[in-house]
This record gives sequence, structure tokens and C-alpha cells, in this order.
Amino acid sequence: MNIDGLKGKQNLGAVVFGNHPGIIQSTLDFDYLSGKNQPSIRAIIGVQRKSLRYFWGKKEIVLPGYISLKEVPADVLEEIDLFAVAQSGRRAISACEEAIGLLPNVVGGMVFAEGVTERHALKLRELAKQKNIFILGPASVGFLISGVCKIGAIGGTLASQITKSRITKAGSTAVISTSGGVTNELINMIAGFGGSVSFAGAIGGERYPILKPVDLVSLALNDQQTKAIVFFGEVGGRDEYEIAELLKNSANTKPLICYIAGKVAESFEDAPQFGHAKAMAHDPSETASAKRQVLASVGAKVADSFSNFEQLIKETVAEGGQMDDNNTMNDQASDLENRKHAMFVNNVSSDKGGDVRILGKELIEFVGNKSLSQVALSMFLGHEPKSPEFSRFFDLSLRLLVDHGPQVSGAVNTMVTARAGRDLTAGLATGLLTIGPRFGGAINQAAQNWLQAVASGESPQDFVERFASKKEYIAGIGHKKYRVDSPDPRVTKLLAEFKTGDYTNFALEVEKITSNKKAQLILNVDGLIGALTLDMLAEEEGYSLEQIKALVDTEFCNAIFVYARTVGFIAHYLDQKRLDEALFRLPDDQITDLQ
Repeated sequence: MNIDGLKGKQNLGAVVFGNHPGIIQSTLDFDYLSGKNQPSIRAIIGVQRKSLRYFWGKKEIVLPGYISLKEVPADVLEEIDLFAVAQSGRRAISACEEAIGLLPNVVGGMVFAEGVTERHALKLRELAKQKNIFILGPASVGFLISGVCKIGAIGGTLASQITKSRITKAGSTAVISTSGGVTNELINMIAGFGGSVSFAGAIGGERYPILKPVDLVSLALNDQQTKAIVFFGEVGGRDEYEIAELLKNSANTKPLICYIAGKVAESFEDAPQFGHAKAMAHDPSETASAKRQVLASVGAKVADSFSNFEQLIKETVAEGGQMDDNNTMNDQASDLENRKHAMFVNNVSSDKGGDVRILGKELIEFVGNKSLSQVALSMFLGHEPKSPEFSRFFDLSLRLLVDHGPQVSGAVNTMVTARAGRDLTAGLATGLLTIGPRFGGAINQAAQNWLQAVASGESPQDFVERFASKKEYIAGIGHKKYRVDSPDPRVTKLLAEFKTGDYTNFALEVEKITSNKKAQLILNVDGLIGALTLDMLAEEEGYSLEQIKALVDTEFCNAIFVYARTVGFIAHYLDQKRLDEALFRLPDDQITDLQ
């Protein structure tokens, strides 16, 4: 186990399995109070929501959520050094396996839950060994390196607890404990004596810990920053014998201050079971007295009571001379505990005292010399596009979709509303409310179909047969007015203007199959815009597959049609008003009475 790489990184990355507010917010507060320029938590895994609200200092931020680690973009996965599993014990094994298998640069992690089976714990121990990473737990409150990283509830969950425990600055005392509560108590005890920890790890009190206490003691012995080691153990198990063997064979002279709890068990005729699963002596060698004795035999400072333990720690920390003034940071932390979530979060715009900003830029600066379509594209994406080609495609798509005659559903409804004497807003809303899967809303569905098929490696033939078997129409294929020998001029124009990529080429191959069955089953403008949008995002904007999927899921592609056709509907409304047409009523012969 080696943590030197973690100490040297400027921006550590972490993921948390399970939305655990205490663990997540405390990690963010640690990062902020430690002076980091960005949060270490990159994503929350195992959640249905795509975004979750937390705080960075007093500013509200959004962390991305994913159902599985497999959905996280590859570039983000590469940034992850640590993981925390804050899910149930039955999910711990799958979460850890995901982390070990998918995080190429992972260094370690922790499992918060209790109740992980012996089989799973031993399997994770072996996997961690093979990967050369550490995993604390089960039933661990976490791991921290002061001023560097914190995963779990270790060191406290409140900002004030974090500052009072002095873990935001490098220290020199390592804390290793089988008890989560005692781990935090020892960190606070050291801070109260004017010291601070170099690192701390809570092993967890389960019978089969994934990482053994001896592993952390070995780390402390080899860590240049660590000058003293504080260890809390319990009755049961043989961890202390492994530590004693390590010390006996080590030339290191760092003081090891120990306390082994549970001596009271020796007063009972039959050994009692304490709160932790491991805390039970199954033979005399596992008693607190026997384990204290073996540690003392190799030179460890062994306390015979917790108050004596406290005194030994005080003497050692005082020798280190780590006292400093922490009042300013305590005040800063107290200020953080008055935070409240806003009713809304917004990344598009802001208005603070008349300073209107769009996507983080002052309004006039943002608008600059952009066209309206360029402004719209930036706002729809949530950032300014990288590629002029994407902007050109977006602009042409808008112009081609602006109207398609007064006969279509949305235009008819807009005109009827105008003739009924309603205002512009009502007329536009009526037209827009018509947009759906049968009219105008097929671009996004087409994009989703192309995206899924290409990502899965499905052939065009299998794709067509899949829809045929379910007797479902293919979004983006087919048109009432156009056919193979009379193509849609909008499609022809787009294909002439822009190069095709994997998605458009797939759609064109599908068209060959479907149009061969029926001449009208051609790639329509919805299907083409959906495919070209995917190609633009992948090839021009450099979006990953995961990023494309996330954007399509927001109905970005349908937004193109809605925005464009809004212009057409307004035009039809104004036209009816200029003509001063009377109230529209269908002739009687246009309604068939079935009664």
C-alpha cells in the first residue's frame, strides 16, 4: 500500500456509490476548507437522478448522478483515485467490483456498510491485493490524509468538526482503529492536544476486514510524514500478533501508542460478544490482556486504560510541537453551516443587481457578433460550440424546419386559435402543444434509435427486423409526400452540405432496406437531422458516447424543431390576424355522425 501518489496530486478525484449526504457534503467541505480549487467528488453512482445538489463553500453546485459506473464518461473515470461505497452490505461487492474493474487509476476505497458476508469480504481482499489498492471496511467510517483527501465520515461530517479536528493541514500522527467512533475521537483528541494527523484509517469491526490493521501500520512505518502511530484495537482476532511481528522485524523506531479494549471480558466465565462482530475472544490468545502483552514485548507503548491511552497520546503529540491558531478556519466553518438550498439551480443565466450574465458571461459580451441561431445553440448546449460547422448545421436545420405548409397539425391549430380571437401567446401555445410523436417530435426518437444501434454494433438489417417484428414504425423513416423517386428537398440539401459520419451512414443503410420494401419509406428530414446531430456532436464537438446520450435525453434534438417551427406558427398567427378571418367552424359534411 502506497499513498505517496495521492499526496502529489493537485486535483484528486473520487466517486461515491449511493447518495449519502453526510459523507458527500463532508468530503466537499473538507476539499473546500483545505484550499482545493475544485471538488474531489466527480460523480454519484447508483442513483436515478442525473444531478444532485450540494455545496462548494456557500455556493450551490450540481454533482452528476449515474445508475452505474459504466455510464460515467471515460475521461472522468481516468480522473478517479478513490471510491466510497455508501450502499447496503449486499451491494458492496458489486460496487467494489465495478470500481476495481472500471477505474484505471484507482488507488483505494472504503465500504461504509455493515453485514458484508465473509465470502464477499475475502473476495474483495484478494481483488484489492491483485489490483494493488486498499479498501477499508466493511463498517469503516473512511480514510483521510490531512490536507489531501477524505473519503467517508472520518474526521466528522460537519464543517465545524472538520476544522476542529485539524485535518485540513498536514500532521505527523497516524491514527488506525477498528472502531469508527473511536477513530474520530482519537483524531479530535490529537487536535485538542495541539497536534494533527498525517493520515487516519478506520478498519471496521467486522470479522473479516478487507484491509488489515497491519497493512496500515506498515504504511505508517514507511510514511516519511508520520512520526508517531496511534492504534486502537479490540478483543478478538489476531491482528495485534501480526503488528507485533511487523515491529519485531522492522528497524523503524517510530513510537506506537496502543490501547486494546475489552479486558472486562476476562471477568466473565464465558467470553461475551461485544458490539462489533469481531470483538469476541475465542481463545486466551485473543483476549485484550494477551494482545496488550505481545505488543508491549516489541516496544509498543501499551495503555492499561483509556485515560492512560489519552495521556500517552498527549505526551507524544506535545513532543511534536504542532500547536497553531485555528480560530479563523473555525469561523469559516461555522459560516458554512448556515447554508440553505435554493428553490432552483440554473446554469443558463443570472441577474445579480442588474448584471445579467448568460453562460457565465456578461450579456453584451456573450451576444457579441453572434447570430440568433448561434446564441440559441450555445444556450441549448449549455456552452459555446467548438465547431463552426456545427453552428452552420444548426442554423441551416432551423431554416429548413421553419415551416412546412398551412396543412400540418400545428399550423392548423394556430390558425384556428387566431380566428377564435385569442392572443398571440395562446395561438403559439396551441400550435406547440400539437408537437409530439406523430407531428414534429420524431427527431429525438430517431436520434435515440441511431445512437443505440450504432453503440451496440447492431447491423442495419437486424435493426429493421427488430422494429418489424414488433410491428413498430421507425422514427425518422417514411413520409406521406416524398418517396425514393421524389425525395424531400430538405434532405437533399443537408446531405449536399455536410459530410456523413457513422450515425448518418447507418441511417442511410437503413433507408436502403426500408425503401426497397416501400418507396415512401425513405429517410425523412427528422431522421436525417437526428443522425447528423449525432455525427456533429461526436466528430465536430468531441462529445463522448455518454455525453451524447445525456444531451439527447434532454430532448436537445426536438428543441431544434420546436425552436424553428415557433417562427412558422407565429407567422401563421400574424397572417390570420392581418386577413381578419372570422371564427372557424367545420362544415357539417366534414363530420360523420356514427350514432
